[in-house]
Amino acid sequence: MGKYLLQVSYSADGLTGVLKEGGTSRRATIEDLVKGVGGSIEAFYFAFGEDDVVVIADMPDHATMAAFAMTVSASGAATVSTTVLLTPDDIDTAAQKTVAYRRPGT
Repeated sequence: MGKYLLQVSYSADGLTGVLKEGGTSRRATIEDLVKGVGGSIEAFYFAFGEDDVVVIADMPDHATMAAFAMTVSASGAATVSTTVLLTPDDIDTAAQKTVAYRRPGT
């Protein structure tokens, strides 16, 4: 399972739907959708600012996460920006790997 940060922005039509159905209904719908593809939601918050919703989700793999984000964005009701989240252990593992890199100009 991978962990992902989803930053969601509603379109005007999407916000109209939230106003009609309510926030808890929207959260339940998204939880069911994520569960249906084998994932789970760790956190779900509505927000002020550029993002209308912020979610931390566990998904089986990158392809499943991409399918979820593309499906939601294709609806026209919202756009999803996805960030892969790494654990401190992931960073420890990455720090132990050797990468042959040369800075430009050296």
